[in-house]
Amino acid sequence: MRLHFVWIGKTKDRRCAALIEDYLARIEHFASSEVTEIRDQKAADEKRVKQAEGSKLVSALERDDFVVLLDEGGTEMSSKELASLIDQCQIGGVRRLGIVVGGFAGVSDEVRGKANARLSLSRLTLPHELARVVLLEQIYRAFTLIAGLPYHR
Repeated sequence: MRLHFVWIGKTKDRRCAALIEDYLARIEHFASSEVTEIRDQKAADEKRVKQAEGSKLVSALERDDFVVLLDEGGTEMSSKELASLIDQCQIGGVRRLGIVVGGFAGVSDEVRGKANARLSLSRLTLPHELARVVLLEQIYRAFTLIAGLPYHR
């Protein structure tokens, strides 16, 4: 199974960027991955921003992707529950897992409609760059749980 991370905007904070690169390299031991950074939209109207970014997010996904959307209204999962979701995708023959992180305005209904699962990292509000780090760490942790490695302890 391949992983495709799709998010809005570049990671500007060099410390977060370093952590993202570190976790992506760790994840590569378990699954190939790629990151697509969608250029963020500059507009005062959040509805227009969501629509413009949403179209780009959807076009970055493949038709048969299993899409997991980070969404404040999504399901909060434990690390073991996330590992189980990823394991079920692998067992079920999912070829590519698309993991989507929207922008500051959220995501359009079109993007939400493409999601097979909606995940909330926390009820807390996190900066997008930090949310990416937490997401990648949890995905790495999930793979170590699946493999029975000691990292998760």
